[in-house]
Amino acid sequence: MVSEGKAPSDAAALSSGTGHERVWGPPIFVLGGLQLLVVLDGTVVALALPQVRSALKLSEADGNWIITAYVLAFGGLMLLGGRLGDTFGRKRVFTAGVAFFTLASLLCGIAWDPAVLIAGRALQGVAAAIAAPTAMALVATTYAPGRARSQAFAFYAAVTGIGSVIGLVAGGVLTELSWRLIFLINVPVGVLVTLGAIRWLRESRGARTALDVSGAVLGTVGVTLAVYAVNAGPGGWTRPAVLAPAAVAVLALIAFVVVERRAANPLLPFALFRNSSRVAALTAMAFAGAIMMCLAVFISLYLQGVLRYSPLQAGMAVIPFAFGLAIAATVSARLALRVQPRWLVVGGGVIILAGCLYAARIVGQQPAYFPAIAIPVLVIGFGFGFATIPLTLSIIAGVGESEIGPLTALAQVVPNLGGALGLVAVGALVTSRIQAEGGVTDPAAPLTALQSAALASGYGVAFVSCAVIALLAGIAVLFMRFTPADVAEGQAAQEAAHAGI
Repeated sequence: MVSEGKAPSDAAALSSGTGHERVWGPPIFVLGGLQLLVVLDGTVVALALPQVRSALKLSEADGNWIITAYVLAFGGLMLLGGRLGDTFGRKRVFTAGVAFFTLASLLCGIAWDPAVLIAGRALQGVAAAIAAPTAMALVATTYAPGRARSQAFAFYAAVTGIGSVIGLVAGGVLTELSWRLIFLINVPVGVLVTLGAIRWLRESRGARTALDVSGAVLGTVGVTLAVYAVNAGPGGWTRPAVLAPAAVAVLALIAFVVVERRAANPLLPFALFRNSSRVAALTAMAFAGAIMMCLAVFISLYLQGVLRYSPLQAGMAVIPFAFGLAIAATVSARLALRVQPRWLVVGGGVIILAGCLYAARIVGQQPAYFPAIAIPVLVIGFGFGFATIPLTLSIIAGVGESEIGPLTALAQVVPNLGGALGLVAVGALVTSRIQAEGGVTDPAAPLTALQSAALASGYGVAFVSCAVIALLAGIAVLFMRFTPADVAEGQAAQEAAHAGI
């Protein structure tokens, strides 16, 4: 019997039969609500970026920080966020994270200048890093092993795909009314999720371990300063404003490695990198995150900035990407149990490369939506789904049950950080091209024909860069030697870990 005031351990909760057998009740909608908030936020902000930049008079490079600030905080602190739930109680940490996300969304919605908005986005990322990994653990501990838990995880995963499509439509509608609504809409939803968590979720804890706060801070600071230096580079790579943060970033990342090697419970166990095939999979996953982030941002900017689509039209225009991804994901997940995953990733990468090169070729034209835009969007989405599912499966291929947790978390962190770095690096190239060809000096002013052509040229560089990144991912994945049997072993370990939580 559990003493009053203490959270039951996961094992005690399950052995006493307290896990839910019925999935379709309030807890899964509370947990799914947080996932919906996170997915919608990522989708609609990329869609609204042109309006935000125009309203706040942000340059191309500065506007990217609205995306990057969130992703860096989210990816950099996610591993620590999962440990917080184990230490202080998952319900408590989840509830605090959602409440924090809600308040940060309110700050973004009422932001009175760019600095406040970027700070609010960083706070949203911190809150998501606290709540999101804890939500996954709560799904496992709320539902009994077997059919109930499997259905709960399936619902939780489905919210991601459905939320992406909803975000494209709802985000377009809200952005046409006011860009502030894409943040303010999170407030009532966040309040409902917070109240629902207090009312319907049960407390649980994992194994208490020392929190590696210093590692999390050093890693996040190092990556953030590196991104800042790259972002400031187009203004002159030898300026102190570039060299100083770059030097501090190197020192912080060196210190991060030292701390992680000595920590009793490191956020990033270096033992996970002893397998060269897994390192290749994680490298390719980082490249995939960069492609996804760059495509999300620059397709939206191209459609709205060059082709003059409304936010709603731009959102509707990229829906085929989600459908292509979903179809390919289903196919590739099955093929990964029969074909070496690296060949599936290479195949998907070739499709992405071809689609991006085609997009770069037509970017200076005024093409009709169908077929010139719709078909490439669908094809690139298919290629992305075909490549990323085998990559995700490869990260956990051939591992035991005890390694599933850290690797699953790493599979979420890597594409986020890769996306942030990729967006800033490609954004620097785009900014340089736009400036070289008579770039936009006032984002709020109407574009001249020359400026519009400069934007199109810059976005063409973005799509070519995505093709190059896809090529690099393909090269990296050639060093991945996992077999279908390794993938099956990893899936079995993952199912065992879910059943044993």
